[in-house]
Amino acid sequence: MTAFNSGDVVLIGSACSVQFGGERALRIRLVSVGSVDPYHGWVWLTGYVLDAKDAASSKREVYVQRAGIAVEQRRPGSPLPGQNVDSSHPRPARAVQR
Repeated sequence: MTAFNSGDVVLIGSACSVQFGGERALRIRLVSVGSVDPYHGWVWLTGYVLDAKDAASSKREVYVQRAGIAVEQRRPGSPLPGQNVDSSHPRPARAVQR
């Protein structure tokens, strides 16, 4: 199962839901991914629909089958699927100002 993060660009087509077939397919830059799946394998996504020039044209909330979503572009700095975030290097302590 692929994880999605805010900032990822995903393709929503007929594999996600019949309502997004053909010319109704969308490219969306994700803002949020629903934390509750009302039905197994389905997910709520909120994001901005991108036009041919990658400009946001409208904000949409869609309910689609998770398995049909194709990730076109990961947000910069996000781990690839299956990668663990390296936690072996702790963050430096913050200086306390007094």
